[in-house]
Amino acid sequence: MSQFEYISSNPDETGVFAKRLAGLLAPGDVLTLEGDLGAGKTTFTKGLALGLGIKRTVNSPTFTIIKEYKGDLPLYHMDVYRLDDSFEDLGFDEYFEGEGVTVVEWAHLIEDQLPGDRLAIGIYRTGDTERRIVLEPVGDRYRKLCEEIMA
Repeated sequence: MSQFEYISSNPDETGVFAKRLAGLLAPGDVLTLEGDLGAGKTTFTKGLALGLGIKRTVNSPTFTIIKEYKGDLPLYHMDVYRLDDSFEDLGFDEYFEGEGVTVVEWAHLIEDQLPGDRLAIGIYRTGDTERRIVLEPVGDRYRKLCEEIMA
């Protein structure tokens, strides 16, 4: 599996990068986000939402697990950090195979529920405001998507 990296100097650059990525996404796309608390997962998702034409304020669904936003494409924003064994009842497949884009924060916690093809994104602090964004495509569609966003 190939890996692509983008260095963001500040939160605004992270948002712009995510907004550009949103322009390449299609219904049924799944993005997973990993990174320490405060690394920029929600900042990334806010940029993605802007790129999808979402007008509402996006924030982390930490206590609600899933938030849905309407835009040019729907955005299903999941934060599975606080899930226990009841995740089978949440119907993740309906979101993953739905008409929108799904973003899953802390996705490693539901690894066995994730679709085979997806774009895994890691966000890592490299300074006070600088972040290293690592894209790991799983599947041909996501590899091509990464090649296009990094061109």
